[in-house]
Amino acid sequence: MSDPASARSYASAPVSHLRARGGANADIMAEFRRRAREVDVALDRLVPRADVRPITIHAAIRHSLFAGGKRIRPLLTLAAGEALGAPAQALMPVACAMEMIHAASLIHDDLPAMDNADVRRGRPTCHREFGEAVAILAGDALIALAFHVIANACDVLPAALSSAQAARISAELGRAVGSVQGLIAGQVIDLESEGRAGDADRVMFIHHAKTSALVVASTVAGGIVAGVDDATIAVLRRYGERIGLAFQIVDDVLDASATAEQLGKAVGRDAAAGKTTYPAIYGIEASRAMAEALVDDAIDDVRSLGVDGRWLEAIAGFVTERLS
Repeated sequence: MSDPASARSYASAPVSHLRARGGANADIMAEFRRRAREVDVALDRLVPRADVRPITIHAAIRHSLFAGGKRIRPLLTLAAGEALGAPAQALMPVACAMEMIHAASLIHDDLPAMDNADVRRGRPTCHREFGEAVAILAGDALIALAFHVIANACDVLPAALSSAQAARISAELGRAVGSVQGLIAGQVIDLESEGRAGDADRVMFIHHAKTSALVVASTVAGGIVAGVDDATIAVLRRYGERIGLAFQIVDDVLDASATAEQLGKAVGRDAAAGKTTYPAIYGIEASRAMAEALVDDAIDDVRSLGVDGRWLEAIAGFVTERLS
């Protein structure tokens, strides 16, 4: 999936390729919410309290980290690890580290120098509430804390998470954040693409780096904690690339077609900024079909593992459920 040509192949996928799927099962959605609350409880323990000095930075971190959200990335770590037999006590701190990185990326993405957003998840963005300087530092602090949590998990849970596993997870996470193929790389190309005619190669790189890279790291981390072989890691990586790309395509479609009330943030910003998106290149309906095809293939990836991957399948299905 890192090859742009592989993304273009989904653009011509006929709608008949799509596997028929019904709406999200209410029990599955209830389980998602329950597991997300478990992640929130763990995050609350791992993040400094709002009254810890310096108070402003910790209040800003908590303002953004606990603003809601589906916790998809930590849920992916838990789902992949549990499906493959990872020790339960080692999974949660790693899952929380993934959410810390995601929250940091949203804080930075909303900044005036980036997307200049006023609202995120129905509340003022971090820089609107605490000022731009504190928001920058809050994002930086969350990134640092994520790596600290992984290292500390290795010290506290040596029987469940080895130093080699912690190092490997840190490498995955560092790549997902980095300037070559991670969040920073995607943000730079996204900024440079504003107001320019879009092309498939550029939008593939942006989506892979800004969204898929962290989704991949979150999924692969579960496999690393489980101690699976390289072939299984490769399947998890492919699954993560597919649903990460599908997730961003869906986000782009919703930005072009949903309301601010539905999303809890301003809409139509991509078009206003002249951003390079899949809907801008292929149109909304073709983009929907591409996301569906990616999710179908991700589900096939899970089934190829021969394990109980019901939660990985459910998370994949949830990506396009948001379009209904």
